[in-house]
Amino acid sequence: MRVLIVEDEPYLAGAIRDGLRLEAIAADIAGDGDTALEMLSINVYDVAVLDRDVPGPSGDEIAAHIVASGSGTPILMLTAADRLDDKATGFELGADDYLTKPFELRELVLRLRALHRRRSHHRPPVLDIAGLRVDPFRREVFRDGRYVPLTRKQFAVLEVLAGAAGGVVSAEQLLERAWDENADPFTNAVRITVSALRKRLGEPWVIETVPGVGYRIDPAPTAERGSGGRG
Repeated sequence: MRVLIVEDEPYLAGAIRDGLRLEAIAADIAGDGDTALEMLSINVYDVAVLDRDVPGPSGDEIAAHIVASGSGTPILMLTAADRLDDKATGFELGADDYLTKPFELRELVLRLRALHRRRSHHRPPVLDIAGLRVDPFRREVFRDGRYVPLTRKQFAVLEVLAGAAGGVVSAEQLLERAWDENADPFTNAVRITVSALRKRLGEPWVIETVPGVGYRIDPAPTAERGSGGRG
């Protein structure tokens, strides 16, 4: 398990990290909100532990960001306040659990494992098609056993295409499912993203363009067929 600890008290953060390490739980530390958001954009975490009162974007703002991202990362809020109203606010923002300071490390470990176990039970299935292995839970993609690094948007597009199991997905559908509601329907972002994604996946091209209709993953790409279908 890998967790993100957002805590601005260095000694407490270090103690949590060292204690979790003894429990075989890897922990990354962010001492402020900006660092936390940057780490969330780079790494995939099984649980995010957020102190509500940190410099920069607050724990509440970080929680809102996690929820809006659609990653499904469970959120455990830390707070020095034990008032019901404070907890209610945190749960409304998307927190999955709450822990009041001071706390025993053992209790934190138990809560982390419970959140991780709960998420694992709702883990989306791994998608296998055309030599691609798309793991929505870990946000990982492999082609013929080779890891393929993708941006978040490229992964979102690939996840939609792989989920269609060879069926055609229109540009409008991709825009609706991989972008947010503020996306411009006349933008060429879909075409650009699909083109970049195709190149990342490598030849033979596994994403086929169906002229005037949309895009699909070719279940059996060949080098001959892969040389076309760009756009």
